[in-house]
Amino acid sequence: MNELTSSPKSLRKIILRGIRTELLKHGSATKVELSRKLGISFPTVSKFMNQMEKSGEVLSRGLDHSGGGRRAARYEYNADYRLGLAVFSERNATGYVVFNCRGEVKERKEVADVLTKDIESFAEHVEPLIAKYPKISALSIGVPAAVSNGRIIYIPGYEQFQELNLKGFCEQRFSIPVVVENDMNAAVLGYHLHCKHKDASSLVYLYFGQNGPGAGVMVNGQLVRGSTSFSGEISFVPQYDNRNFLQAMHFVKEKALSAGADFDPVSRLIASLAAILNPHRVIFCHDEVTSVMLAQIATGCTAYIPAEHLPEMAVSNWRKDYLNGLQGLGLELMLAEADKNEE
Repeated sequence: MNELTSSPKSLRKIILRGIRTELLKHGSATKVELSRKLGISFPTVSKFMNQMEKSGEVLSRGLDHSGGGRRAARYEYNADYRLGLAVFSERNATGYVVFNCRGEVKERKEVADVLTKDIESFAEHVEPLIAKYPKISALSIGVPAAVSNGRIIYIPGYEQFQELNLKGFCEQRFSIPVVVENDMNAAVLGYHLHCKHKDASSLVYLYFGQNGPGAGVMVNGQLVRGSTSFSGEISFVPQYDNRNFLQAMHFVKEKALSAGADFDPVSRLIASLAAILNPHRVIFCHDEVTSVMLAQIATGCTAYIPAEHLPEMAVSNWRKDYLNGLQGLGLELMLAEADKNEE
């Protein structure tokens, strides 16, 4: 990074974002380490770190062990300097989680699903948490809906929220920045954030449960929302002469899936995904499928596409991935808001 090529304000934002990101990513660092990693002179790093320590944004962890020279001071980011609030909605419940910049949970609660009520019911649960934790500086909301720039554009079964600008409502009501995301998009983001297999940059996360089938799609590490933010609405994928995927799954359930072991709709869907996207991995919710079922689905796929082109099939904890994704979105929003404060 060249310290002379940017305006003073933009340079300040770049330096602070770099310091915050490095400290959160690695847990701690010395000023020398930050100077090397960010390509910024030691005096400049030292100046900013001194300011951040004075404000309480970074904390001293003491001195490193001496290697024969002067012992360097080590610093960590104060994870509680800013807090986030994540809200995730399901058919039977809505969860609220207050978390810090390291993803550590400060408070968690769950209530009856507000989607069966109205937006005021949602606000009545959020307001006390924001009042209790004044350091909350970002709100991330997951919904079982197609979302475009914070507006709900498709939410079957909850028509009272159709076309609601949830982001705009919340930002006006709570006076903090808000991000609203489709639940499956959040889940695939959360899975990718904590995935140990870094080569798995193209993923499809499938969920068949409470609010109907949905998918989160990531290609080359980038979330795919589509031209009208409708990506992942797999219910509409046509599969048979007169049935789409949702209808086919209903038909299978009527035939008693557990007894009949008819996974053809799922096999067809994965074969289609393999032919169009060729993802590294397809992830299933761990409480929806078993290893035996995965093997049967994979066998079924080979009726439609050569086995060597099939993605790896894995299971994961959907609820955990969902929350991790919302926390990741919230953290990015917190950092973006910190950038704005430097303008």
